[in-house]
Amino acid sequence: MITKELINPRSIVVIGGSNDIEKPGGKILKNLVDGNFEGDLFITNLKEDEVQGIKSFKSPINLPQVDLAIIAIAAKYILETVKILTEQKGTKAFIILSAGFSELDEDGKKLEEEVVEVINKVNGSLIGPNCIGVLNSNYHGVFTLPIPKLDPKGCDFISGSGATACFILEAGIPKGLTFASVYSVGNSAQMGVEGILKYMDETYDPATSSRVKLLYIENIDKPQMLLKHAASLIRKGCKIAAVKAGASEAGSRAASSHTGALASSDVAVTALFDKAGIVRCFGREDLISVASVFMHKELIGKNIAVITHAGGPAVMLTDALSNNGLNIPHIEGSDANELLDQLYPGSSISNPIDFLATGNAEQLGTIIDYVDQKFDNIDAMVVIFGTPGLFKIFDVYKVLDKKMNVCKKPIYPVLPSIQTADAEIQEFLSKGRINFSDEVVLGEALARVYNTPKPAPAKIELPAVDKENIRKVIDNASNGYLSPTEIQNLLDATGVARSNEKLVTLKEEALDFANEFGYPLVMKVVGPIHKSDVGGVVLNIKDAKTVSKEFDRLIKIKDTTAVLIYPMLFGTEVFIGAKREEEFGHLVLSGLGGIFVEILKDVNSALAPIQKEEALSMIRKLKGYGIIQGARKQEPVNEDIFAETIMRVAALVSIAPEIFELDLNPLLGTKDSLTAVDARIRIEKN
Repeated sequence: MITKELINPRSIVVIGGSNDIEKPGGKILKNLVDGNFEGDLFITNLKEDEVQGIKSFKSPINLPQVDLAIIAIAAKYILETVKILTEQKGTKAFIILSAGFSELDEDGKKLEEEVVEVINKVNGSLIGPNCIGVLNSNYHGVFTLPIPKLDPKGCDFISGSGATACFILEAGIPKGLTFASVYSVGNSAQMGVEGILKYMDETYDPATSSRVKLLYIENIDKPQMLLKHAASLIRKGCKIAAVKAGASEAGSRAASSHTGALASSDVAVTALFDKAGIVRCFGREDLISVASVFMHKELIGKNIAVITHAGGPAVMLTDALSNNGLNIPHIEGSDANELLDQLYPGSSISNPIDFLATGNAEQLGTIIDYVDQKFDNIDAMVVIFGTPGLFKIFDVYKVLDKKMNVCKKPIYPVLPSIQTADAEIQEFLSKGRINFSDEVVLGEALARVYNTPKPAPAKIELPAVDKENIRKVIDNASNGYLSPTEIQNLLDATGVARSNEKLVTLKEEALDFANEFGYPLVMKVVGPIHKSDVGGVVLNIKDAKTVSKEFDRLIKIKDTTAVLIYPMLFGTEVFIGAKREEEFGHLVLSGLGGIFVEILKDVNSALAPIQKEEALSMIRKLKGYGIIQGARKQEPVNEDIFAETIMRVAALVSIAPEIFELDLNPLLGTKDSLTAVDARIRIEKN
């Protein structure tokens, strides 16, 4: 939990404060002093009577009552120190900078747990250990640099890595990005990124709280907490971007189904971010660029005007925007012609709007006014303006700043001359502006923000399914793969259409089924996991002789216990699967089916439960979506039924969390139906 003593302490003690500002205990004390902490500041140091001009106590026992302790001593002395502070000094907040805990070994982990237990007894807060500290408008409780400009309208930044936090600050500050607070959670012994975000959600005040949250995460220990509070903040008007490091797990964990091979924790992270509305980033510059987009007016549509006096950057930006789903629409008509008449000969207004290297501040202002007020097919504009150094361009950036204040449409400035026009850019930034020095980075950030879905509703209603029969099947089943009969009962209870089929162990049963339902038929072995690999699938059986012959062959295949026989259906093969990701819940996946799920891996995913809009998005974002639509005059797959089936599978795994993995592959889709013709479900009960 976060206490008021951590956020706004009346008094702070630096345990291990030092005169040596090249040590954490010395540097953090200097930062506190330089940051003009207004409360009482104490120091403990065994060897010094005075540290940086402040009276030093030899032991915590000699301290007065103190709200917050920032600890920079060896790990082995910390437990006893924390006991003294909690039991005798009323201390309710702790920042432990020291390393030597769970990141080191098992003994360190045990020590860390004991420290947390002591702090929890007094309902106290702990940040760390093994962190750089906390920075907010009340105190500069970090031992590192840089110290950014603190602005209540800046970004709240929570990092799982202290060094990375510093590097991200280094990347953002020169561009003009400001920060409201910085939390480095280190080992997250008591609370991690999720816990800090929870606090920000529960205390959010639209009048005073920052609307931009940046996260650097290495481990998501509490994904449901992260999902709940990130989505809640975004619904309140916040914007959140996050880097989740460790995306390349060494291969997806081995599993015995198609879904198991595809689903990894990183896929679950992406699904969680999408469900929450978090913009996922993949590096420092990426995170800072997305944050900088957040600090501008919101991009409502996808149509961008590129305004430039240099052709090359405009071409690269146009490529970056177009390749990521944004549009640079053609500009034409009487208003466009009128604008062109006010520019130098040779200028172009078709979009990009190129007003040449000789273009001036007045022309830039005119162009921006036309784009903002007269071109209804434009939603936002990017202005690229640098200089070769022949003359100063203060007047251009003054016009740009003025127009950004008054225009209805967002304006994103790309000022690339960060050395040649340094003075002009610094003046621009001093007005609270942010610069994008690279147009391609901006283009990709804009697209990333625009393409991130809005958070799913807090409450998702499940489709109507037979919960009683679902639970009956699961409760009576044993761990492992369900039998075909159990699977049939589950699909029927879930409302997933399936083919008429029968499990047969005798040739005569197969022939009787063929006589009843007719031809063509499909026969598959039951037992082997990858049926095709062992020759266990026979399609388009057209007569009784083939039924008899193939039954004799199939039943002899190793591990076969029975043969499944059903009418051969026709349609486009699609796939729906589910995989339980511990703590995250169930990941539901969909894509093209049959062997293509393994070869193309064209699969999208979402966390259960799933609403209709999410399900349709999963379908429409497939690279092979054209096949679903009916490419080359093929019959399309009914998207509404496909989405409904995804939702029903998500409802099934929500009601039956014991399902470890599920494959419906393939389902055959037509314009009127979607039918499961093969299914595999494995359950694992605790």
